[in-house]
Amino acid sequence: MAFNGIFARKVGDRPDRSQAAGASDAASRLALLEQIEEAGLGWFWASDASGALNYLSPSAAQQIGRSTDDIMGTPLSALFLPQRDEDDSRAERPLAFQLRAKNSIFELPVRLAVEDREVWWSINAKPQYDEDGEFLGYRGSAKDITATRESQRDASRLAQYDSLTGLANRHRMTKRLTATLTAYKAAKRSCALMMLDLDRFKAVNDTLGHPAGDELLKQVSQRIERIVGGRGEIGRLGGDEFQIMLPDIDDRGRLGEIANSVIQMVSQPYSLDGSRAIIGTSVGIAIAPYDGIDADELVSSADLALYAAKGGGRGQYRFFSSELKDGARLRRQIEEDLRDAIQTDQLELNYQPIVRTSDHNVTCLEALVRWNHPERGWISPAEFVPVAEETNLINSLGEWVMRRACEEATAWPETLRVAVNVSAIQFSGTDVPKVVKAALDKTGLNPARLELEITESVFLGDPQGTGAMLKALKKMGVRLALDDFGTGYSSLGYLSSAPLDKIKIDRSFVSGLNEEDNNNAAIITAIVSLARALKMETVAEGVEAMDELATVTQLGASHIQGYIFSKALSQQALLERLEQGGLKFDPEGPAKHRADRRSTYRKVGVIHEDHRYEVVMRNLSKSGAGIEGLLDVPLGTSLVLDLGGGQLVVAEVVRSEGYSQGLEFEQKLISDGADGLCTRHRISPYALAAAGMPLAALPPGSYLPPVRPEVASSKPHFLQVDLANTHKAA
Repeated sequence: MAFNGIFARKVGDRPDRSQAAGASDAASRLALLEQIEEAGLGWFWASDASGALNYLSPSAAQQIGRSTDDIMGTPLSALFLPQRDEDDSRAERPLAFQLRAKNSIFELPVRLAVEDREVWWSINAKPQYDEDGEFLGYRGSAKDITATRESQRDASRLAQYDSLTGLANRHRMTKRLTATLTAYKAAKRSCALMMLDLDRFKAVNDTLGHPAGDELLKQVSQRIERIVGGRGEIGRLGGDEFQIMLPDIDDRGRLGEIANSVIQMVSQPYSLDGSRAIIGTSVGIAIAPYDGIDADELVSSADLALYAAKGGGRGQYRFFSSELKDGARLRRQIEEDLRDAIQTDQLELNYQPIVRTSDHNVTCLEALVRWNHPERGWISPAEFVPVAEETNLINSLGEWVMRRACEEATAWPETLRVAVNVSAIQFSGTDVPKVVKAALDKTGLNPARLELEITESVFLGDPQGTGAMLKALKKMGVRLALDDFGTGYSSLGYLSSAPLDKIKIDRSFVSGLNEEDNNNAAIITAIVSLARALKMETVAEGVEAMDELATVTQLGASHIQGYIFSKALSQQALLERLEQGGLKFDPEGPAKHRADRRSTYRKVGVIHEDHRYEVVMRNLSKSGAGIEGLLDVPLGTSLVLDLGGGQLVVAEVVRSEGYSQGLEFEQKLISDGADGLCTRHRISPYALAAAGMPLAALPPGSYLPPVRPEVASSKPHFLQVDLANTHKAA
């Protein structure tokens, strides 16, 4: 029955004396309703007691794509999709439920069940009853709200997503991270967070303009999305800062691989409106619940790790550790002390020989700066050089090194050259030719005896300016070497145009050269062939074992540098060595390369059965460690090494002599992104909480869940040796 017919029947039930007036009133109202329908401002519908439609505005049926006759008798709820829209945060009751409950319906959004497009209506309805209270059906209205919902969705998206890259913005990432960590804490699950920002992005903005910078950010976000895929959510927090949330990943080996992939992908060249740009990135990694329980704590931990990654030389990743909390204070102290060190001669230079492969005669020595702090002792260059690079100290430090190296080289035989490293920051921030000329004029060193080592990153900021500076240096007569080749932004373009004399093959290609499934030999062969074609020398860095020496010699490297010939020597030790042994250095080292074993000296815990011992760890590698402090431990004994910070390593004793043992790990350690090693997994704070400790991020130091009372304690199997006081204690 037509809606106007339904309406007329109701009007016709009025008393006779008002029929004329009522008919006129009804006609006006019906005309108004028809105008509303025809204009598309709204539609009307009616259903019977069973829920079947007995009226629907023709224009509404037309939008559905069916005739009015075809729709009559169809349940109203069948015209709409049952699911709730994902972007609608309101928990609406489904239309079918509302109709069955005979509820009044007010502006309920529903989506039409049409395949070719997305159409949304807003439904209003009121249940109808007769005089006896019998339900007759619904009378209602509807209107198209598709445009309104799209506008609301766009506004909602703008509030949650970055308009430039399409990634989640800071607000959404904070909301998602907070919700995820809250849910995961209850479910005892883990979640990793990566913080990263771009290195040298400001230079792109300054040289190529902000439109190029915006395009670069878009390309960076696309590259990160290709790596992360569906494993996590990526956000741009603003500027050149990005964040990656990776649920259910706490394997630091896997996270390190992802971080390395991000660094390598982001560091590839970009094409920006005909210009070429190369940037880099640094990554900080924190994992919940190990490094933080709530969002603020985890973000703070990841930020500290990022700061450490940038301080370590950029283009690197770092895992958070509790020691990083003191890092900012320590770096400020190093900056203050370094200023004094440069002025008060606390610094000194050591020199590592670079020998000719054919006769093992030294031809050049690389100057390496060392700092003997009056209170802290020897401070590694890995600590103070990054601090100097972040401040103006790198320029004064670089000038000091240049002057001192030239001065001390004048005491060497005339055939020897001195190699001085020039950082990319120093190269771009100072007039290097002027600094070099001043050092040469003051010391009287022949320019041909000075070799400047630069890294590939000097070509990234201003290629034309860099090229002009290199030509000016060559015109002065000094030699130029490209350091750490293959680890940065290798490009045949600058190799063919830059006036270089030497390529130094990074030690990462030499280490493990003879291991199976290793492509380093092929890479070295390619570099050597390229250098020969360009009439350049090659130096294989970091050669330590006889098998490595034999291989790099066979592959054609013209020069070799590494412990196989000599560590870095002080000026006095070098002069004595040259006087006694001449220019020839004989190789000394192990027959074969073994996994890097770092010398160390720190106390660690060793667990055997239900006893814990304190020992001294002398060295550490990915596959094992050397410890001292337990007497006569049998070969094959299983031990657990507690490296602190929740890091436990299952090991077997493979060497035992008195109170010294060599351990082989069941599972290899991994790089911590710096020069250290760490375990893939740690003791979970959830496990510690189950043992009675409060749920919190892992504190510094060593700790284990308490031994269960029902487990009987046995007597200790080994005597513990107190090396400090040289007495034994049970």
